[in-house]
Amino acid sequence: MKRRVRTVAAMAGAFAAGVVVGPMVAAMAQDGGRADTYRLLNLFGDVFERVRAEYVEPINDREAIENAINGMLTGLDPHSSYLNQRSYRDMQVQTRGEFGGLGIEVTQENGYIKVISPIDDTPAFRAGVKAGDLITNLNGNSVQGLTLQEAVEQMRGERGTPIKITIRREGADRPIELSLTREVIRPQVVRSRLEGNDVAYIRLTSFNEQTDVNLRRALQTLRQQAPNGLKGLVLDLRNNPGGLLDQAVQVSDEFLDKGEIVSTRARRPEDAQRWNAKPGDIAQDLPIVVLINGGSASASEIVAGALQDHRRAVVLGVKSFGKGSVQTVMLIPGNGAIRLTTARYYTPSGRSIQATGIEPDIEVLAQREQATAGIPREREADLRRALRNEGGVQQPAGAAIPKLDLPAGVIEKVSRLPPEGAPAFDPTKPETDFQLQQATQFLRNLASAQQTSRRAAR
Repeated sequence: MKRRVRTVAAMAGAFAAGVVVGPMVAAMAQDGGRADTYRLLNLFGDVFERVRAEYVEPINDREAIENAINGMLTGLDPHSSYLNQRSYRDMQVQTRGEFGGLGIEVTQENGYIKVISPIDDTPAFRAGVKAGDLITNLNGNSVQGLTLQEAVEQMRGERGTPIKITIRREGADRPIELSLTREVIRPQVVRSRLEGNDVAYIRLTSFNEQTDVNLRRALQTLRQQAPNGLKGLVLDLRNNPGGLLDQAVQVSDEFLDKGEIVSTRARRPEDAQRWNAKPGDIAQDLPIVVLINGGSASASEIVAGALQDHRRAVVLGVKSFGKGSVQTVMLIPGNGAIRLTTARYYTPSGRSIQATGIEPDIEVLAQREQATAGIPREREADLRRALRNEGGVQQPAGAAIPKLDLPAGVIEKVSRLPPEGAPAFDPTKPETDFQLQQATQFLRNLASAQQTSRRAAR
């Protein structure tokens, strides 16, 4: 009993003299933590030696270590991973805008490969692979047990070589078998055309090193093609899975004259970063509609969030994917690289969209069935080990987004649902794209209302 009293008294004295004793206590705790770490590393070594000695077949030491590293990283969150030398080279090629394979952006969920988005005009896109599909087998072999990187490597290969994939689709009665032929994928990251000779339509399929320069070129061409000038611009970011952060910043900057574009906050406060817009708007104050859906992720959400917060664009569609984290690729000389989640990003108003997504200003569904059947679509918040949204912690008061300042009646003319009997959406037939139809009509109605307002003011 006396010993217990002395212990309590000693602890009280330590707290009273915290400035002096505190560092000693912290050092003891740190030493204890290091000891635990060393014991766990010894555990890893013991298991590794046991596997080498007792596994039914000889193992490859490098593969075993790389698998262990990848397991550590993928156990953190859905977007951290290990890249061996080949995968790292493939990633570099992809960010340059050219890679080999099937043309799909994927993630991993419950052991299966989840399609985030097929890339336009690729074997997967032409075969009808859809966002949300689960790839369960490759050439008849289950993907269960494969890491995401291993599955991706199996889907890639030499141009002209065949591969069979089995997918499970929401609402389908049985698995779907598809035979594809690999191609060298050179995705056209920017697609553009005139809608009705007065609205510029520009679709960004991803954010690689070519995105910004091709965006500028596309808008300049459309201006020249419009016989009586443009009434607005539709920037289509639907099913755009993201890509390079600097390209998202540049694309946002193209339409903003000033103000913050995005900020990132890391583990250490001193590592926080902020990007601001420079003067110059390539759209020259044209009204802009940004189209988003559940496949709009990461860099797409940076652009949509920046233009929405500054009220430079009206965001139309359905809620985005909600990937508000930044991955840094760290080179390990001679041994590939690691892709590690290092920060969360925030929109100009201080919003973290991690696991929440960008809410559209005007909700418009692509298909009527989305409302009547409530078709679910997996988003960041549904992924295992997804980071929490800590926006409320970072921004306790929040920063309100300015209200939409539009002429009366313009929003009311937008229809949320396609009419009954409307044809199913076919990406090769723009006339079936209900969200795009509503966006272009909104811009025309806005231009008409603004012109009427100017006349009345004279």
